[in-house]
Amino acid sequence: MSSKIIPLHSTSDARSSNTSTAKAPSQVAFERKELNKILSVYGQMVSQGEWKDYAMDFLKDKAVFSIYRRATEHPLYRIEKIPALRNKQGQFCVIAPGGLILKRGHDLDAVLRVFDKLRFKVT
Repeated sequence: MSSKIIPLHSTSDARSSNTSTAKAPSQVAFERKELNKILSVYGQMVSQGEWKDYAMDFLKDKAVFSIYRRATEHPLYRIEKIPALRNKQGQFCVIAPGGLILKRGHDLDAVLRVFDKLRFKVT
C-alpha cells in the first residue's frame, strides 16, 4: 500500500484566508472624530434643553445616531453614515422625523451645520 498526502488547504484557499483583512467590516460604525463632532452638537442642544436622549445603531450597511426629545418618542433627527454613498451623494445625512433628508454631504461638519441656532429661530 502506498499513502498519498492530501493537502488540507489548496493554494487558493490559503491566499483567500490571508486577504481577510481586506474584507468589508461586518458593521458600519462612526469613527472617533466623527462621534466627537456629533456629540459636541448633541451636548450643545442638551444644554439648551432641546434634546434629552440619544441612541446609536451600528448596522451592516449604515451607522445611525438617533436624537430624542424624550426616550419614549420617535427620534427627532437621525444622523446617518452610509459608506456605500461615499462616491455619490456623500456618506453623511441628517434626516427629519418624516423621513425628509435635511442635509447630505461628504463633510460631516457641513452636514451638522443644519443644527445651527439661526436655522431654527422663528421670527
